[in-house]
Amino acid sequence: MTTKEQSPEHHRLAQIDNPETPWRRFGPYLSERQWGTVREDYSPDGNAWNYITHDMARSKAYRWGEDGIGGICDDDQLLCLSVALWNGQDPILKERLFGLSGPEGNHGEDVKELYYYLDNTPSHSYMQMLYKYPQRAFPYEWLVQENARRGRHKTEFELLDTAIFKENRYFDVFIEYAKAGSEDILVQLKVCNRGPEEATVQVLPQLWFRNTWAWGYDDYRPQLQAAEEGSSITINHRELGERRLYYDGEPELLFCDNETNTQRLYNAPSNAQYFKDGINDYVVYGHEQAVNPARCGTKAAVRYSLTIPAGEERVVRLRLAAPNIDEPFAEFDDLVQQRSEEADAYYEVVQRDMRSDDARNIQRQAYAGMLWSKQFYYYNVRQWLEGDPALPPPPPQRKEGRNHNWTTLNNADIISMPDTWEYPWYASWDLAFHCLPLAVLDAEFAKQQLRLLTRDWYMQPNGQLPAYEWKFEDVNPPVHAWATWRVYKIDQKNRGGKGDTKFLESVFHRLLLNFTWWVNRKDAENRNVFEGGFLGLDNIGVFDRSADLPKGVFIEQADGTSWMAMFALDMMRIALELARTNPVYQDMASKFFEHFLYIAEAMTKVGGGYSLWDEEDEFYYDVLNSPDRGRQMLKVRSMVGLIPLFAVEVLNDDMLQELPRFKERMDWFLTHRPDLAKLVSHWQQPGEGATRLLSLLRGHRVKRLLARMLDTAEFLSEYGVRALSRYHLEHPYVYKADGKSFTVGYEPGESQSDLFGGNSNWRGPIWFPVNFLIIESLQRFHHYYGDDFVVEYPAGSNQYVSLLAVADALTERLSNLFLRNAEGKRPALGDNKQLQTDPHFKDYLLFHEYFNGDTGSGLGASHQTGWTGLIAKLLQPRRKDKHPAEEL
Repeated sequence: MTTKEQSPEHHRLAQIDNPETPWRRFGPYLSERQWGTVREDYSPDGNAWNYITHDMARSKAYRWGEDGIGGICDDDQLLCLSVALWNGQDPILKERLFGLSGPEGNHGEDVKELYYYLDNTPSHSYMQMLYKYPQRAFPYEWLVQENARRGRHKTEFELLDTAIFKENRYFDVFIEYAKAGSEDILVQLKVCNRGPEEATVQVLPQLWFRNTWAWGYDDYRPQLQAAEEGSSITINHRELGERRLYYDGEPELLFCDNETNTQRLYNAPSNAQYFKDGINDYVVYGHEQAVNPARCGTKAAVRYSLTIPAGEERVVRLRLAAPNIDEPFAEFDDLVQQRSEEADAYYEVVQRDMRSDDARNIQRQAYAGMLWSKQFYYYNVRQWLEGDPALPPPPPQRKEGRNHNWTTLNNADIISMPDTWEYPWYASWDLAFHCLPLAVLDAEFAKQQLRLLTRDWYMQPNGQLPAYEWKFEDVNPPVHAWATWRVYKIDQKNRGGKGDTKFLESVFHRLLLNFTWWVNRKDAENRNVFEGGFLGLDNIGVFDRSADLPKGVFIEQADGTSWMAMFALDMMRIALELARTNPVYQDMASKFFEHFLYIAEAMTKVGGGYSLWDEEDEFYYDVLNSPDRGRQMLKVRSMVGLIPLFAVEVLNDDMLQELPRFKERMDWFLTHRPDLAKLVSHWQQPGEGATRLLSLLRGHRVKRLLARMLDTAEFLSEYGVRALSRYHLEHPYVYKADGKSFTVGYEPGESQSDLFGGNSNWRGPIWFPVNFLIIESLQRFHHYYGDDFVVEYPAGSNQYVSLLAVADALTERLSNLFLRNAEGKRPALGDNKQLQTDPHFKDYLLFHEYFNGDTGSGLGASHQTGWTGLIAKLLQPRRKDKHPAEEL
């Protein structure tokens, strides 16, 4: 990047990891939900949703983390700041976002609020989000009762369905943070009355310490205190030093302690006097005794009462900074404006090749959501299982319950989360996809994330990566090596062609352990055909793939085996890159090259064996193995059968000549194992530009798979590739065993199945991660085959195009989920007129977990579920002078 392209944010990034300028110290690391999580669950039955409910959350001090609306904290989450509101009608302060627990929602957990992440920079020098707060009483009970009344066959009952926003009777609360310095944070809350009449709202920025003193390890208690000279709150913490929260105007200061109100929750006495819910009780119920008259404690609020005429706005200003600022608001407005303009300048560089204002807005909000979803995640499983010295021991059932065999896991880091409310915990394959768009903005953070999951205190000693906190032992697709290579290439491009081989090497060595774990644990008959289990696709199959099958019964999975083939190729590619500077890695590359061929052999009918490829249907299927019924193909046309496309790699002659030991071993192996050599696409026949192709599929099978994938009556939707063929709408797959029937039918929208809590659906919707991998795979195939290899697109159209053209067309279909169409609508926003047309809604984006396979409307988790952030990558125009596969 040239000097003139540098923005102030780029300069901050250059020094971001310098201890003298700790720009990462404070950020949006406060979760939107801590209640209902596994970490906070100390129940005997593992019912996390009921152990701490939304109603309990305001009164119970959390053990492992904190939550709030639009909040920030330091990277150890010792000090937290967020926004609370009260409209004078609600029964409680709006301190945290409300939503339904998994059992309450007719499609699983579901946040019932309207909020948007609008802007963020990698250093968090400028951040903005929007929360829409109703002026009428929030319909808590109505949302619970109506969703309980609806079955899984009905849509979810959302906040907009209650008509609470009728006549625009709500406040737009814009929450902005601007850093004057790395640890000097300006906070601006702009409250706009969108309604037709004057309305009053109380705005209560809240400051508190995470409770670290109540568990029996360290009784040190930090302190918040109203400053004697006024206009600030003094903050004292031995780890953070002395700081101040300066406030503008003459608000009321309220203090209590971040302590559990045991009287309210358990009808039990407590030595504490001013509880966590004290500010709530003072404001809502007028209980003066609930707050500390000495104006000190471990939790504080700065209370503003704003009366705002219709259509107007009011601003609240605060500053979290050092204790020696005489005029904290003298240059406040100019600094906020400056940081906002610097954010614009930064994204002008990032988006310099983009011409569409609509696309730029979508991409910028996607990046904002990715950056806002960085959270502090704290979970020490051994301590969690054994309990804390100052509290009663956990029930004995926990020693054999959830995550009991993950006692080596000890996490306390800033991690990219799938979603800060519905999934406020990391998931290993989600995280891999997050890292691609994150690497465009902040490659060091993306690399740190990939290293993190392979650390000893994350990875099991046997090499297994943790899946997610509800069940660490579940198995996610092994895409970590793919993400490592992709982030390396993105970073290499950002660094002017210089690759970070130290990063690549460190992760490669750890992934050797993970690859070995897969080989040893997920290949029942040592045939290089892998079971895999759950593999992140939730309810895609006939059975619950994360559940134990009867003794002797196992499923050989087309996707599990294909993921392993892809894993082998990614490890080979990394080893080849490392071999350029250290020849010893040529041997490792050979190992993974040969392992890939063994997997390719297992995927194909060889020597009288059986195959996962069905010659009649020309599609890949799972195979069920049982002692009494032998091997049976489970003929479900799903994404499982398309995943073999992902195992593809293209190598060029220049690289092979540069690595003679690898080439010699490869040639020897192919000469002496012609049975394996013939499995890959004409290894001895160079493709475009003297390239060589490694793939599970020859050209014929590629075309046969794509004939189904590009058929609008099967996989091809107007908005991408469906997870299940639409063929199963009229032809559900039924498997019968032991007097029971198991059915898989096409469901384009929310799941009607109870599997995985009913909140996930791979039976018809469009998912970004697999669509993204399809696009990349087609680009690789085209890099080998060139423009002369064409397929019918769409199937039955009699129009033939190259695989690169298909990849571009799929990119366009996915982008059209968000882009405004000819009718002025964004398909992902659904049919709600207010979302589509209201000037205060229509340009704010939600990045859903997945999308309706027929209409494109957003489904599942609604707020930047991390992998949907891939839209930021897809919207970036492709370089004209380079084939996209050359950058993969």
